[in-house]
This record gives sequence, C-alpha cells and structure tokens, in this order.
Amino acid sequence: MKFVDEAKLKVQAGNGGRGCVSFRREKFVPFGGPDGGDGGLGGSVYLKAVEGMNTLADFRISRTYKGENGESGSGNDCTGHGGDDTYVPIPIGTLITDKDTGETLGDLTAQGQTLLVAKGGKGGWGNTRFKSSINRTPRKSGLGLPGEKRELLLELKLIADVGLLGLPNAGKSTLIRAVSAARPKVADYPFTTLHPNLGVVSVGLGRSFVMADIPGLIEGAADGAGLGIRFLKHLQRTRVLLHLVDIAPLDPGADPVKDARTIVAELKKFAADLGKKERWLIINKIDLLERKEAERRAKDIVRRLRWKGPVMLISGATGEGTDELKQAVMRYLEQHPRAAQSTASSMTGE
Repeated sequence: MKFVDEAKLKVQAGNGGRGCVSFRREKFVPFGGPDGGDGGLGGSVYLKAVEGMNTLADFRISRTYKGENGESGSGNDCTGHGGDDTYVPIPIGTLITDKDTGETLGDLTAQGQTLLVAKGGKGGWGNTRFKSSINRTPRKSGLGLPGEKRELLLELKLIADVGLLGLPNAGKSTLIRAVSAARPKVADYPFTTLHPNLGVVSVGLGRSFVMADIPGLIEGAADGAGLGIRFLKHLQRTRVLLHLVDIAPLDPGADPVKDARTIVAELKKFAADLGKKERWLIINKIDLLERKEAERRAKDIVRRLRWKGPVMLISGATGEGTDELKQAVMRYLEQHPRAAQSTASSMTGE
C-alpha cells in the first residue's frame, strides 16, 4: 500500500430529531394535555487510534464521515431514538488539526485513544416542554439542532523508538535490513528510499524496539532540495537518533565530517527539538577498509567533529558491529523509558 502521511477529511455530526406535537386521547379524559416527546440526539463523529494502520492512504478515497441523525419524538412523552455515533479508525501517531481555524484538536499516540471531532445536535423539544399555566395546549415544538461540521487535516508522525539519519547512500536501509525483518529497497544510487520504513528489532526474549528509516537528506533540504524535509517529522517522536556516516564515500571529494555537519544544520532548520535530541554517531561501511585504516579514519572524524556522544563502528552489509549496536540501543531505551502517554479517556472531549 502506498505510504501517505497527510490527508484531509470532512466530518458531519448527525442532526437532532424534531420534537413532537401530540395530545393525550384517552376514554373519559377529554382534556389530557400535551404529551409530545423530544427529538433524539444526533450521532457524533470520533476518531479512534487503532493498531495495524501505518498510512493515511484510505482517506484519499473516503473523505467524508457522517453521524446518524436523531429520530423525531413521538406521543406518550416518548423521546426519539438517538443517532449512532461514527468512529473513524486512524493510525496511531496522528495529529488532528481544524483546517479552518488552525487549532490542534488532538494527537492520538496510544492504542484505543478517541477524539471527539464533531458533536451531534440536540433534539428539539416536544410540546410537553411548552406547557404552562397560561398555555395548557401548546401546539409548537422545537426543531433539532444541526450537528457540527468540520474539515480536518490529518498528519501522521510515525512512533518509533530509534530513527536513522544520514545522507543518501549512507547505508540506512542496509542497516535496517540487517537488524530487522524490514526489507526496504537498497541500490547504489541516491534517494533509493522514497518513504519511511519501520522495522522491529528483536534483542532477545521479550526485548525489542522499533526503528524508522527515512529518506536521506542533502544540503538545502530545508529549502526543498532533494526530497526536502517532509519526512523529518517522523523522527520527532523517537527517543534516540542514529546518525550514519559513510566512512568511505565513493565520491573522492566527499568529506564525512562536512556531510555530518550538513545533516545537523538541516535538523536545526526544521525543528529545534530535533537538534537537541539524543544522537549517536554510527560510522558505517567499515568493511570497505582495513581494520586499522577504518579505526584511524573513525578517530579523525570524531576529532574533527568534536563529538562527545556515543560512537560505534559498524558494517550494515556484513553485520559487523550490529549486534553490539542493538544491545547498546536497547540498554539506553530501557534506562530512558518513553514518557507516559495521556489516557484515552482524556482525549474523548466529552
């Protein structure tokens, strides 16, 4: 299925039912009085985060969702049946914004969370409600109120524990293939990866984490160069970034240090929080050099970058160093658990 991380949709809550005008008609009760019931409530529209969805592609086809209208009231003070609510399944990690006002309505980041996006209209009053000491036979009723209408913008931000960062051909897709069951396309030309890929990395019994691979960045991405920075938002929910640097680039004039600084600059242009996120330097493709030469180049890269964080040498192609990387990442994630998400009930808007 095509990966889509932005979509628009319209929601229309159900209208309230109309109130009833009715009077009691019983034997030996010539003036029974009004007994018209109220109209039923219109059905509301909710968004619900569900597992198993990882794209907003469905909303390119179905763009309008409606709640059921409430039924009209009836005699004998019977209230009309309320309209059924509509629940729209969306991927976990979706940010919802009102298109017209720009207001952020909610951010569904946990399984089962729901968000009220269009409230159903109230039912109209039956004529019983209008009875008074001076109007004993009211012949009017209320119309049901219309349900809310909204046009929404949906923006999916993948929820992954670890994000891979680097220039095109830095080896991100090769790494995620080596440590997980994900099978993104790998080739010897830039921009092989055109959309984010997720992989579950298993680190022993009951221990695993989710890794996200996004399309590579180039200098000027913040201004739209290459694939731009559209996919950087998928790294905002990660807890640690693995910054891959090619230790032996094919281009003779390429400088791994300059390339690494380019990526950092693009991160900061996109969002300050990404620039401050925990980031590890992963020096990749060490299999292309002799061990001593690889270590020498790695030390030079670290020195010139003035890198103070974790550094690891790996080869995504041969798997060298990847087990140590998985274990180190797992230990970090266990020591730095994700902040508790808000409960589903707090997102209902009720």
